[in-house]
Amino acid sequence: MTTTTNSRYVTRQPDILSGEPIIKGTRTPVRAIVENWRLGIRPEEIPLHLSHLTLQG
Repeated sequence: MTTTTNSRYVTRQPDILSGEPIIKGTRTPVRAIVENWRLGIRPEEIPLHLSHLTLQG
């Protein structure tokens, strides 16, 4: 299994979502967070919609 880490919190794994960027340690695509943000959801509120995530600083 090849893993390429793009940042501290984002990674890609070919066997998870066909290599789409995900939040490290989850199967949550970064796309899901961006879509929430584009809908006008504030970053502090995103964990309310994706309850398995926490707001990290």
